Amino acid sequence: MMPGHARNPHSVQVRNTHELYYLRTQQAQEKMERSEKRLKQRLRVCVATCNRADYSKLAPIMFGIKSQPEIFDLEVVVLGSHLIDDYGNTFRMIEQDEFDIRSKLHTIVRGEDEAAMVESVGLALVKLPDVLQRLAPDILLVHGDRFDALALATAAALMNIRILHLEGGEVSGTIDDSIRHSISKLAHYHAVCTRSAERHLISMCEDHSHILLAGCPSYDKLLSAHQRDDYTDIIKTWIGDDVKEQNYIVALQHPVTTDIQNSIKIYELMLDALISFNKRTLILFPNIDAGSKEMVRVMRRKGIEQHPNFCAVKHVPFDQFIQLVAHAGCMIGNSSCGVREAGAFGTPVINLGTRQTGRETGENVLHVRDADTHNKIYHALELQFGKRYPCSKIYGDGNAVQRILKFMQFINLSEPLQKKFCFPAVKECISQDIDHILETQSALAVDLGGTNLRVAIVCMKGKVVNKYTQLNPKTFEERIELILTMCKQAMADAIHLNCRILGVGVSTGGRVNPQDGIVLHSTKLINEWSSVDIRTPISSALHLPVWVDNDGNCAALAERKFGHGKGVENFVTIITGTGIGGGIIQHNELIHGSTFCAAELGHIVVSLEGPECMCGSHGCIEAYSSGSVPSKEAKLGPEARTTPVPINASANVSEAPKVVNRQQRVVHNKCYQVKVKHCNYVFLSCLMTEDLLLVEGMTVNNKEQVNAIHLINAARLGNSKAESILHTAGTALGLGIVNILHMINPSLVILSGVLSEHYENPVRQVISQRALLSAQGTKVMVSELEDPALLGAASMVLDYTTRRTY
Repeated sequence: MMPGHARNPHSVQVRNTHELYYLRTQQAQEKMERSEKRLKQRLRVCVATCNRADYSKLAPIMFGIKSQPEIFDLEVVVLGSHLIDDYGNTFRMIEQDEFDIRSKLHTIVRGEDEAAMVESVGLALVKLPDVLQRLAPDILLVHGDRFDALALATAAALMNIRILHLEGGEVSGTIDDSIRHSISKLAHYHAVCTRSAERHLISMCEDHSHILLAGCPSYDKLLSAHQRDDYTDIIKTWIGDDVKEQNYIVALQHPVTTDIQNSIKIYELMLDALISFNKRTLILFPNIDAGSKEMVRVMRRKGIEQHPNFCAVKHVPFDQFIQLVAHAGCMIGNSSCGVREAGAFGTPVINLGTRQTGRETGENVLHVRDADTHNKIYHALELQFGKRYPCSKIYGDGNAVQRILKFMQFINLSEPLQKKFCFPAVKECISQDIDHILETQSALAVDLGGTNLRVAIVCMKGKVVNKYTQLNPKTFEERIELILTMCKQAMADAIHLNCRILGVGVSTGGRVNPQDGIVLHSTKLINEWSSVDIRTPISSALHLPVWVDNDGNCAALAERKFGHGKGVENFVTIITGTGIGGGIIQHNELIHGSTFCAAELGHIVVSLEGPECMCGSHGCIEAYSSGSVPSKEAKLGPEARTTPVPINASANVSEAPKVVNRQQRVVHNKCYQVKVKHCNYVFLSCLMTEDLLLVEGMTVNNKEQVNAIHLINAARLGNSKAESILHTAGTALGLGIVNILHMINPSLVILSGVLSEHYENPVRQVISQRALLSAQGTKVMVSELEDPALLGAASMVLDYTTRRTY
């Protein structure tokens, strides 16, 4: 320690890592001592429940508190609709669960309109102070977004009682949002269900250290609920003896207090659609919010309580209700149970109206926000009924109660109640709407190649609905103008093709900064295409979001969404075309690198003395295996041609022929032979005449340049020289792939492009001969996608603008 430096563990002048370690150790010890002291005293926790819905979330916590009497002292307060006969007197189920209710407060002013809700809050505020003063809890547990809960939080905050708010930070619709956020501002601690809710609370200035990401308490019970053996008996009890699993509907629709008339209209349309759909339906009465009376009148006017297909009930015990939801063919309405709990079972859900707008949902939820016609709701029933979706754990993993109890134990009661504040950003939640399904959700895909400029309308399933092709202009201005013209034409056509364009994806050659949508450096095949901002002019002109990436990366994205890479966590895509490109997917994410030049696979060097590559280096894979190599030195006709002098892949470097100076030319069958030495191969540096390329059945224009298509055709017709060229190029590619396997160890290599089929076997042979034993089992597959660059460009749009796949 430095002379004169005090050994105070709380000193802010930490000089080195050893002192920092010592300081942290001391602080941890002090925290443990405070916790041990706290554990000697029982924590008085008051749980206040207002209705059947919040009790389903609070009950698991109440059982947990009750099971630890040495740590907690539980006080239960019941108010709100629990005590109303029309809503089932649900306080009785709390008593049946053997909880001692310390106070029952009749706080509901009947009327079921906006004024009655306000009067109910006022009545609760009059009655609560006496109860809270008598119970004197250390912590008050409040759930959700009900007006009763707002009264609880207001009273407790004014009486300096610490509030733990459950399920704050979520976003839905109606007045519930305002109430929920108001309770969050009054609360001192928060137990949230999702990462998004946590971020929302932080953005609302709540102290991050007072926020627990716990998950939904009801999920602790939900995730094991489907294992019950008596669910068929529950279905028979509530719906009928002749009803089978997944052949009935659960309907639960509540009024929207900020738009009562529209919610009543939606309720009426839902009932009409259910009557037309002709399936047995369990329908629950709406909650006590303003507008519920009118909704009940609609139900009775349509004779729902007497209809043979409907079973109308006021209340179902929660443990039985979740069984009915778990095994339903569909759930419909606007209850939070549909967007939350039903996801735990994969039950299809139709969410009507705006009451749950903004909630995070699994793929089992289909939104019908503008439920303005009977046909729209009926169509949604046709889409959803009888489906099963993957079980979702968005709202919990089954361990929420354990986390919440531990969190409460470590609340420091000596800490001041004054809040801390911060101002971070918040991301908007994205979800689906049925209007998106009635139209085909699609993307505009743009592919900038060395020769052609292509634009396509691509739908969610990877089908190219329409494609447009033009020659790629030579100047920047002409190119941008043509892109915009083609995109505008495609957008106009999309309307007639019933396609909804969600955004634009651009695939281009060269090095791309996808974050800013800028081409940093282009390939030599595209002129005036460096330091170019593509995103801004396209987005400004089309008023759509724009994503941009390298064509090799786009090919990898296409395979991940539509091809062999679907469901594969780690794989590499290699494009064999005019150049050699590719993309790397690691842990399901595309790798870009620190300067956006990751996956330049064509420029992996396999020979120090190999042929010159377009990048200026020597011995790159692209110099050996790209489709442009055979045409580098000649055109068809009596001039010089290139052909390989292959070496066996297992040969030693010393066995390779020595380099012959390019000036030393030996004429043989009109062919000049020039050999170039490299690691294990002598590549296509010999010149080939028309006679060596052409075989019977093959014709070529004398002025046409030799390219990959000519070689492939010649090889298919039995030309041994063409076969040798392709085999040697494939062997060189295989050596580069071995390097890739040893660096990033993917489980799959996907070959794409015109030459991929001819490279597949040579690549596999080299892997079996040269790769480490642990990498020899790597799969090598040929892509089945016709337009990987276009599909990859489209996938960027479809992945980021939607949450579901159809």
